[in-house]
Amino acid sequence: MKLSEFKFELPQELLANHPSPNRDESRMMVLHRDSGKIEHRIFKDILEYFDDGDVMVVNDTKVFPARMYGNKEKTGAKIEVFLLRELNKDIHLWDVLVDPARKIRVGNKLYFGESDLVAEVIDNTTSRGRTIKFLFDGSDEEFYKTINDLGETPLPKYIKREAEPEDKERYQTVYAKNVGAVAAPTAGLHFTKEVLKRLEIKGVDVAPVTLHVGLGTFRPVDVEDLTKHKMDSENFMVPGATAEMVNKALDNKKRVCSIGTTTMRALESSVSANSRLKPNDGWTDRFIFPPYDFKIANSLVTNFHMPESTLLMMTAAFGGYDLVMKAYETAVKEKYRFFSYGDVMLIL
Repeated sequence: MKLSEFKFELPQELLANHPSPNRDESRMMVLHRDSGKIEHRIFKDILEYFDDGDVMVVNDTKVFPARMYGNKEKTGAKIEVFLLRELNKDIHLWDVLVDPARKIRVGNKLYFGESDLVAEVIDNTTSRGRTIKFLFDGSDEEFYKTINDLGETPLPKYIKREAEPEDKERYQTVYAKNVGAVAAPTAGLHFTKEVLKRLEIKGVDVAPVTLHVGLGTFRPVDVEDLTKHKMDSENFMVPGATAEMVNKALDNKKRVCSIGTTTMRALESSVSANSRLKPNDGWTDRFIFPPYDFKIANSLVTNFHMPESTLLMMTAAFGGYDLVMKAYETAVKEKYRFFSYGDVMLIL
């Protein structure tokens, strides 16, 4: 398929700048692949679509406050440092993006507020990418606390406002556990403790995988021929207990629902020879676009995505290109809210 086939007009006012007042009261469009029927519900109604023995697979990655601001040695110029991933824990070596990048060269030092934290630029990786080494005398615990105190919630750039205190909680799923993401697995933001409890009472199992979402998830596709686009690698893990739970549901012809496209990437990167889920721990750069034969999940919960995004492409691969593009047309007409803090779609 071609990039231009995923273009649609998205009015700016439909981009959600704030979360809905209550997580589980976002609007939910339900898409039935067998009949093409579209329903308009709210998220907490999701319980009506799942039964005893069904499994929901969630991504339990936890977002860390990846956006920091430092000052350049000598000039004092303010520099945004966006932490991407830790390369070496022992010497606090990190991959980062810097802005403005033209001012930051190998050997430069950056100072962070009134803290004792200093970073030295070790290498240039891309036009904006740098490898930096934090110089810090305290324990690991003190180092991560300092990062936590100085960093900001890394809201996507399209949200045209500063991060607010409530974002620390709302740009995080209620089941977030393993620190390592620079962006939230947004389909999971709609779950509350109450919804999870009611699923448990109903006999629906909730099984975790971990995929640490990187900025590559949102990197624009800049080639018309989708086969030429390369995804950034992301670290993921599928525990044995999750594989067992999912395979039991598949054997019993039950629903296996992927909560989000990041979860789906982890599942599809861990398929055994007999089309079952296998435990795994590694990196994936899998890019899913139509046509694609999904092996594990038979239902999907996902937010409304941006035009021409890899996330929309995966959604179209799962729901069927024509049906999903029709649903997006309906979503714009019905004024659904889009992207990270927006509304949600359930595809059955």
